[in-house]
Amino acid sequence: MSTESTPKESLFSKKNRKLLSDPLSDSNPITIQVLGICSALAITVQLQQAVIMSLSVLFVLIGGNVIVSLLRNLIPDRIRIIVQLVIVASLVIIVDQVLRAFQPDISEKLSVFVGLIITNCIIMGRLEAFALGNKPGPSFLDAIGNGMGYAWILLVVSIVRELFGSGAISLPGMGQVKFLPQEWFISNGGFYENNNLMILPPMALVTVGIIIWIQRSRNKALIEEN
Repeated sequence: MSTESTPKESLFSKKNRKLLSDPLSDSNPITIQVLGICSALAITVQLQQAVIMSLSVLFVLIGGNVIVSLLRNLIPDRIRIIVQLVIVASLVIIVDQVLRAFQPDISEKLSVFVGLIITNCIIMGRLEAFALGNKPGPSFLDAIGNGMGYAWILLVVSIVRELFGSGAISLPGMGQVKFLPQEWFISNGGFYENNNLMILPPMALVTVGIIIWIQRSRNKALIEEN
């Protein structure tokens, strides 16, 4: 008696590749799903902070997605949220201790926002909506896609705010690098002056709003949904 086996789906099939690409644009967790927006508004004053926060969220999201996916058939439904929180909290503690050891200045600037990764809606949402119902491979790709979707928004917002707010961009390991020629500034006889309004929290919201407007204006489906 012969049995016919079901062909396994490739890890990088068209369906799984969408897990990587969709969160970068029309399913972006910040600008479309409006999740994790607090850190996008609070820590994007400097590019350096945005890079560290993005890497931290990416690490926790990948670890959380894969671990929950591996344990999905063992986690009792009635305590699944508690289990997810314990997993995420453990990963966040690792991130926090690594930052304290190797990047104490950045750790101090990020302050409570590293700890708040535990309650980040993007992470808890992906664990609940995806990792609990899918295998580790797709869960890994989903985590990378959403982590990168979160990251590029933070990076763009922080570059815009820091460049126009202070005339320089802080790069990890390099300090502040000035990109605007000094002769452009009014103090040197030029025409430009840094806009201190850009480093205030409201401008983060304005910048994110502009990105949302651009995304929706180029996608008719998003406009029709609203």
